[in-house]
Amino acid sequence: MAVAAVGVAIAAGGIFFFAQPTAERARLPESAVVVPPARITVHISGAVQRPGLVEVGTAARVADVVAAAGGTTSDASLATINLAARVRDGEQIVIPDSSAPLPTADGKVRLNTATQAELESIPGIGPVLAARIIAARNERGGFAVIEDLLDVSGIGEAKLASFRDVVAVP
Repeated sequence: MAVAAVGVAIAAGGIFFFAQPTAERARLPESAVVVPPARITVHISGAVQRPGLVEVGTAARVADVVAAAGGTTSDASLATINLAARVRDGEQIVIPDSSAPLPTADGKVRLNTATQAELESIPGIGPVLAARIIAARNERGGFAVIEDLLDVSGIGEAKLASFRDVVAVP
């Protein structure tokens, strides 16, 4: 009798389970919800002990990224860095050194006086392109207008448009 009752219970459970719509059977429990990664990757360069890629928590700030890179070097200049700013996955942070002059009042990089480091702080300009800009500036005795950068190998209309608002030629 007990065996028959167990058999009836199993059969009833199977009927109940298979009678449910497929979508309800396939529903995942709440514990199976996909959770976004708790870590992000940020590129830090400049005046830090260990420049490169670092992993930090998703709620990290610039100060956390600097700490993950071993802290700043003795010649770091943090006057223009917002250490409290939140960071995003894939972001690059450049910590300038004290040899780089502070930005101008309008925040623009002056093409005729900028150092290699200042030029590299412009989005889309790396060490090679910064060196080309300095070489072209030295050859021609300075730039008369921003569009003179179009004569520099590696700078086209699109690249110039991407940083036009952060440079000046006084």
